[in-house]
Amino acid sequence: MNINNCEFEAAFGTAEQLPPSDLSEYCFSGRSNVGKSSLINKILNRKNIARVSSTPGKTVTVNFYRADNIRLVDLPGYGYAKVNDKEKERWADLMESYFGTNRNIKLVFALIDMRHTPSDFDVSMLSFLKDYNIPYAVVLTKCDKLNKTEFAKQLINIKDYLGELCENVPVIPFSALKGIGAEEIRELIV
Repeated sequence: MNINNCEFEAAFGTAEQLPPSDLSEYCFSGRSNVGKSSLINKILNRKNIARVSSTPGKTVTVNFYRADNIRLVDLPGYGYAKVNDKEKERWADLMESYFGTNRNIKLVFALIDMRHTPSDFDVSMLSFLKDYNIPYAVVLTKCDKLNKTEFAKQLINIKDYLGELCENVPVIPFSALKGIGAEEIRELIV
């Protein structure tokens, strides 16, 4: 992937708007405010190709970025309680349509905040990906917020908690601030 050629392509807010999948897609999923946009910016060495917000729930569309002959896909964050039920239904329909329409998904990067135990939403997403044989990697964001001892302990705790959901899949600690894990993520995008 030539990161210098990456550009924002389009955003789609409803299932009906989603275009056919004509390129390999690498997706980024996770709870609201887990750092999906920051991760995309970091791996592309760009400051603001993906819009970053300190307010959870700002990515409400499926955002497509094109780089050479692949697409990076920023999926809406899940699990944010302050969104009304109608909006949650729209997001659920959008995600169901995205994953259920024969897309050329090469890998889903499932982002989890390393500082916390994975949420029920995180476990549900990983279970869904595993059950439907969608390839994925687990990315543990905000790892720079932990000291060495906390980092080592949380890495073991999260792997134990997720059990078979993280067996035989890459588990990558990541920091958008320090760049930890960015190269490992780039290497998974071919």
